[in-house]
Amino acid sequence: MKKLTHIRNFSIVAHIDHGKSTLADRLIQLTNTVASRDMKEQILDTMDIERERGITIKANTVRLNYVSKAGDRYILNLIDTPGHVDFSYEVSRSMRAVEGSLLVVDASQGVEAQTLANVYTAIDADHEIITVLNKVDLPAADCDRVAEQIEDVIGIDASNAVQISAKTGIGVENVLEAIIQKLPCPSGDIEQPLKALLVDSWYDPYLGVVVMVRIKDGQLKKGDKILMMQTGATFSVDKVAVLKPQIENIETLKPGEIGVFTASIKQVRDTRVGDTITLDREQCVEPLAGYKPSQPVVFCGLFPVDSSEFEVLRESIEKLALNDASFSFEMETSAALGFGFRCGFLGLLHLEVIRDRIEREYNIELITTAPSVIYQIFKTDGSTLELHNPADMPDIVKINHIKEPRIKATILVPDEFLGDVLKLCQDRRGIQNDLTYAGTRAMVVYDLPLNEVVFDFHDRLKSVTKGYASFDYQITDYSEDQLVKMQILVNDEPVDALSTMVHRARAEARGRIMCEKLKELIPQHMFKIPIQASIGGRIIARETISALRKDVTAKCYGGDMTRKRKLLDKQKAGKKRMRQFGRVEIPQEAFIKALKTND
Repeated sequence: MKKLTHIRNFSIVAHIDHGKSTLADRLIQLTNTVASRDMKEQILDTMDIERERGITIKANTVRLNYVSKAGDRYILNLIDTPGHVDFSYEVSRSMRAVEGSLLVVDASQGVEAQTLANVYTAIDADHEIITVLNKVDLPAADCDRVAEQIEDVIGIDASNAVQISAKTGIGVENVLEAIIQKLPCPSGDIEQPLKALLVDSWYDPYLGVVVMVRIKDGQLKKGDKILMMQTGATFSVDKVAVLKPQIENIETLKPGEIGVFTASIKQVRDTRVGDTITLDREQCVEPLAGYKPSQPVVFCGLFPVDSSEFEVLRESIEKLALNDASFSFEMETSAALGFGFRCGFLGLLHLEVIRDRIEREYNIELITTAPSVIYQIFKTDGSTLELHNPADMPDIVKINHIKEPRIKATILVPDEFLGDVLKLCQDRRGIQNDLTYAGTRAMVVYDLPLNEVVFDFHDRLKSVTKGYASFDYQITDYSEDQLVKMQILVNDEPVDALSTMVHRARAEARGRIMCEKLKELIPQHMFKIPIQASIGGRIIARETISALRKDVTAKCYGGDMTRKRKLLDKQKAGKKRMRQFGRVEIPQEAFIKALKTND
């Protein structure tokens, strides 16, 4: 049996683009886990969408076998985590399965907002942390400055930081030695009843539901009858395996190890992330603490373009929710769009990724409604309700006041762009809380309304700072403000998918921008189309799409004007009638593009 002292479980955490996945590639290569002919860049980023966008979306695990310089054999279980704020739940879950973290910091960029957020998650999980300075081969790298910054901003000793270049492989061997020497080994007792933490699960078309577990006590082997303690469901284990990163079957999973198993699980809802798995006949006394449920921040409706695909959409959403525990959904109906789902996400990038995955992996065309956050509505009769969808807002005379969620935003930005960032935050109704310096970089803390951040704040921040700013946020509380529901009418019919909540002072400007955008995005029809923005019964902005015209007077050559007039009047009457009965086709991309305001 492999001794516990020869096992190390760790995750890699860093800001976006600081080199987590590249370092994981080098560690896999150095330990000969994958044959050189099968090796490719970002090997742990398995989804097409991860490769296209160049980001990690899912935390992925791999088991490495390493022989140390002293000649001892070790098992290293590595979890590569995402860096983006929208996938922070994925990071916090991975942390609970391991004992230590490699904190990777770019030696030219230094500490960024997500570096802070992710390292605090690791500290919360009681991790031993090894600091790694990456990209030391770049001309702009300054290891001493960055080490000092880590000590000042985060408060971790970085004097013995491992200096590497994950791209070229310089110093990566030292990372493996540091893992063995500095990280603690896992604890556990093989004699106790089985106690395992359900870390993740996903749907495989051939194997059914694949479940990833971290064994705390006892052992798990093929043929065991297991019990899920939260749901009470029992299953018989078909096979036990480890990820290298392909599935490789083994006999037994023992304490301290991370692996996967299949057990002919058909129902997606039987595997809940954070559940404790034990043996049916010999149960452990109490379950593990599990995970805090994630709090969705942004809500939007997903509807199939073809309503006959609703059942396929339901199945695909259930399978995706199995693989992404931070994604929540419930059924809803809309007068204009039919049956669909109201879905909760951790941010706008999360929303885009889920939408793209459904369209690609399950081949369903979707209509996405305007993203919105949760508002608290206090009615005149003393009752309160949570509003997820602006289309469901009660009559304005029944409302006493509305509260919206606010966030604490931390922005790290080079000095020369500070003015633009402060202006952007002020324009978004922000209140400045703090401004400090770490070297030549400013750290600004703002109190901002979440609905101003949800749409395109991140894009605007990147454009005003030429991509140098980094941004992280957490929700603080709710506060009252002058909020109104703005509806968009196309051809005198309200479009549910474009209803949004806006601040009264900004409603007119936002309405005008939306109407102008839709005028560009909706193609011309045979009749005139008015596009209007309204609050209550009052129209606050309007644009008109002119009609496509056929030259009905082409056949008239010379002669009396009355003939031409007669034909033109006939055309006009036809267009009027057409406008009454004509349906306006709004293309799918118009929904998302109309919501991205460029101020």
